[in-house]
Amino acid sequence: MRLSIAALCLALSATTATAQSCGGSFGDFVQRLKAEALSRGYERPVVDQFFASASYSQAVINADRAQGIFRMEFVDFTQRLISQNRLDGGRANAQRYSGVFDQINARWGIPRGMLLSFWAFETDYGGFQGDFNTRDALITLAHDCRRPELFLPQVYSALELFKRGDFSTQTTGAWAGEIGQVQMLPGDILNHGIDGDGDGHVRLKESAPDALMSGANLLASFGWAPNQPWLQEVAVPDNLDWSQTGLRTKKTPQDWAAMGVQPRSGQFEANGLPSSILLPQGRKGPAFIAYPNYETLFEWNQSFVYVTTAAYFATRLMGAPPYNPGNPDPVLSLEDMKALQRKLAAMGYDVGDIDGILGAGTRAAVQAVQVQLGLPADAWPTRELLNRL
Repeated sequence: MRLSIAALCLALSATTATAQSCGGSFGDFVQRLKAEALSRGYERPVVDQFFASASYSQAVINADRAQGIFRMEFVDFTQRLISQNRLDGGRANAQRYSGVFDQINARWGIPRGMLLSFWAFETDYGGFQGDFNTRDALITLAHDCRRPELFLPQVYSALELFKRGDFSTQTTGAWAGEIGQVQMLPGDILNHGIDGDGDGHVRLKESAPDALMSGANLLASFGWAPNQPWLQEVAVPDNLDWSQTGLRTKKTPQDWAAMGVQPRSGQFEANGLPSSILLPQGRKGPAFIAYPNYETLFEWNQSFVYVTTAAYFATRLMGAPPYNPGNPDPVLSLEDMKALQRKLAAMGYDVGDIDGILGAGTRAAVQAVQVQLGLPADAWPTRELLNRL
């Protein structure tokens, strides 16, 4: 699921009373939504048409509870998402929509590779955009009491798009309510949608120019710095101070070079920018230098593995060679990862949910404990670490 910063800001504006109105009878909940919509000034015919036959979707709830793909490690995840077909499709679409990408680069300084990467991963360049009814998905998630404050504003954003003629009660998309070829939430479309093909509408499902221009505008709103790099593969020395790796440590490329870090091909793509060394699977696996633009991508998706894979694929689409997978230590099983998270939580570290996912909190805790135990502090959980704990 991707919830943008715009969506989060909208969510924070929701009143406590509204957020607390989740749950209960679904039919009663829909009636409360209708009453709220009327109080916001929407005309009754519009409200009645939008909410007519709204239904609860158990499939959406099931999808929300089962995001197991993000438990995959980086190497397996990249092999799963990056195929020759997607590489070929990216190059073909870069040529097909060359004029659109030129406009995007001139306006926002966002290279085509980055947008092509998200376009590929989200919908296979528009080939599959999701088959969940968007209105029902949003209302179901607003009714569910896990995160109503995030999804209630999206219901009313969808209602606004419906009033404008840019949304249908039959619109389909991802389970979390994202729509179109680059999968944007209704609130994002309202705030950042752009009519890229000049037909007077913002239709991200049918129009690739609309989707690409809107996606670029959204990415720019996250703080993307024009014409700056985002990720580059590096080779790291065996004696690197591993505790300096990870997003918490920032150094210039020149500083990293003085420590023995070198690009695997070419030169460093930036001088003077604060940057971090990423080891998605520890010191024995792939290594990258991440520039500030990389971190803006977490507003698109909060998964470290997804973001790093998308950032890497973007470099491939821009001509970078395949990364060196190395020979990383084996990944812990799901149950072992949960056991590690429980041990770390008992030691006072904030690892978030005990879900077996190696997220930012777990990585930071692993690295801190590795330092304490005198192990190579590369933030990669190993069997040795688990045994030591």
